[in-house]
This record gives sequence, C-alpha cells and structure tokens, in this order.
Amino acid sequence: MDFGVSSDWVQAPAEFAERLRTQSYDAIVCEYSMQGWTGMEALELLHQTNQEIPFLLATRNLDEAMTVTDAFLRKGAFDCVNKNRLNRLPLAVALAVEENTRRKERNHAEMALLHSEAHYRALAENPTFGICRFDLDGRFLDVNEALVAMLGYGSKEELMAVNLATAIIRDPTERARLFESYRQTGHVDLIEVEWKRKDGTPMKVRLSGRQVGAEQGAPDGCEIIAEDITAQRASEDHLRHLAATDALTGLANYRRLSETLESEIKRSDRTSRAFAVLIFDLDGMKRINDRFGHLAGNRALCRLADIFRFSCRSIDTAARYGGDEFAIILPETRAKEAGAVGRRICERLSSDKEEPLLSVSVGIAVYPEDGTTIDTLFQSADRALYKMKQREKTA
Repeated sequence: MDFGVSSDWVQAPAEFAERLRTQSYDAIVCEYSMQGWTGMEALELLHQTNQEIPFLLATRNLDEAMTVTDAFLRKGAFDCVNKNRLNRLPLAVALAVEENTRRKERNHAEMALLHSEAHYRALAENPTFGICRFDLDGRFLDVNEALVAMLGYGSKEELMAVNLATAIIRDPTERARLFESYRQTGHVDLIEVEWKRKDGTPMKVRLSGRQVGAEQGAPDGCEIIAEDITAQRASEDHLRHLAATDALTGLANYRRLSETLESEIKRSDRTSRAFAVLIFDLDGMKRINDRFGHLAGNRALCRLADIFRFSCRSIDTAARYGGDEFAIILPETRAKEAGAVGRRICERLSSDKEEPLLSVSVGIAVYPEDGTTIDTLFQSADRALYKMKQREKTA
C-alpha cells in the first residue's frame, strides 16, 4: 500500500487508556476477543477520550464477523477485517486514514463557516470547496467562484441561470433525498450525490448544509458546501480493484473468487437455485515455459483469460487462483449448461492458432449436489478434472 507503519501494542485496558492519553495515532486495529476484555470495551474506552481515531476490528472467522460487524459499525467502528484474510487490512487502514484526514479538513471548513464571517469569506474564496445558496425549487440564489469552476461554467451568472434540481442533480432519488432532508430538518447532513457538469460529465460530490435566514422580502434558502470527491472515489475504486484482481490476466484473484463463492452459496440457500463452478488447468504449462520462454507462458495465460472474458456472461466471475489454474462461477446454472460453457471454451481455444497451441482440462461441480462448502465444491471439480486428464492420457 506504499506507506510506512510504526505501531504500539497493548494488552490491557489501563495500558490502552494510557497510550490514548499520551500518544497520537492514525488508526487503531483491535482484536474482537482479548484476554480479560473485549474489542467493544476498547471501543468504549476510545469514545471516552473524545478522540476521532478510526477503529478497525479484527475478527477470527466469517461467523464471528457476521455476528459482531453490525454492532461495532453502529457503535462507530470504521471497518471489520477477517483475520483469515489479512490482505484486506492494508486497504482498510489506508481508506480509514484517508477518510479521517478528509473528515478533519471538512470539519474545519464547516466550523469556519459557522463561527466567523471572516472565515466564511476565506472559505468562499477557497478553490477546493464550492458553496451555493438555493431555494426550495432548486433556483440558485448565490454561488461562489469555486462552484462555477467545479461545474465547468463560464461565469456565476451562467451557472445561476440553470436549476440545481433539474439540470445538475442527475438522479431523481438523490434529488428527492437532498430537498426532502432540507424541508424536514432545515439542514443537510453529510451526503454523497452525483452531479452533472456543464459538458455532461458526471462528478461525485459530498454535500453538507443548513438553512440560512432570509433578508426582508427575500426567499428562504439553504446553503450547502460541495466537495468534489470524484478523484477520491476513483482512487478508492482503483485500490479495491487492485486488491481483488490478478495482476497478470486482469481476472478476479483468489480473494475475489472466495468472496463470490460465499455470496453464491448464501444466495442459493436463500433461493434454492443452483450454481456451477468450472475449474480449468492449462495443459503443459511447464513445457511451454521451457520451450518458448516465460514471456510466452505469460502470454498463454492472458490468451486463455481473454477467451474466458469472451465466453462469460456479465453475471459470471472468471478468476485465476493459481499459477495455471483458473475457475469460473456460473450463477443460475446446472451441470448441463455448465458443460456447454466448458465445451465452448475448449472449442474456442482449439481454434486459436497462435503458437504455442493451447489446451485445457476442465472439471465441473454444481452446488449443492456436488458439495455444500467451497472446499467440497473444489474437491469435486478437481476429481472431475483429474478424470478428464486421465482420459486424455489414455486416448
């Protein structure tokens, strides 16, 4: 994740409270269950200090995570991480630290707006935050230059000639959310919505606002601060993509494969609809590397990945989970349809005349007939794949 880490470890509540009192931290990672106290007690101690430090909980297993995650998040924890999947921890820490930094900056800006006219003028001229005042019909009453630039208009007058509700807020649901919040409470809590720039391109903004007193004869209005978080969200999406993607082929990695399988098992248990898992083994990978070189071997893996992408539906998940091992999850699919997909992939691979020629062995397992857990599904598919390899050797 490209950041350095220095850490303190504590094992007792008193030691934890003392460190909070004397030290400064960017994030706290806590086990759910410790000797003599719990993660919930640690979170309560943090709350008592009135410090807003991101708190991340490390749980032992999926069942424990499902049990405690909601309770901890309601109490103010930032995220929960399964200790068996600690490759998620760097991303969770990075997002927590980044969000905490932005929250501090946002709180500082809002306090400036509320407490001082001089601070308000400084904020209004700040190129980072757009500020506007509008009425209940979405007509602009005032805008600052930062908002004009943010939305791509040529002048304040040009922007004020359009309607916030109909020309800038893209989603009717988000539009109703913003205006209904203002109508009911007189302020706008922190929300994220999608706006449309003058050129039609979308942008993500974070909004907060309050009702403002109107001068004699002037319409009532709401004043909001808009922060452009398009780049931030794109960066977070990119980090999540990297954390779930195989770097060579661009397919899902083992982590994403496992998460998708867990989700499909829950969905199948809920709907009683089967799903299939296909596993593929690229035949002769060592021979390809030895004869043609590792670059050709990497190219072979990417060629196979391209065929998977071409053969899969949008709801399917293709993954590389080992060196030359691949898998495809096919929702709403039984053995007959899964077999057709496997044959289609083999046929497309055989028609690829690029050297070296490639072939795969395939194994199929269907939930729940062939297994009710991830391990048993893969074991069943492995047995089917091994039988195919044996038939090819004797053919």
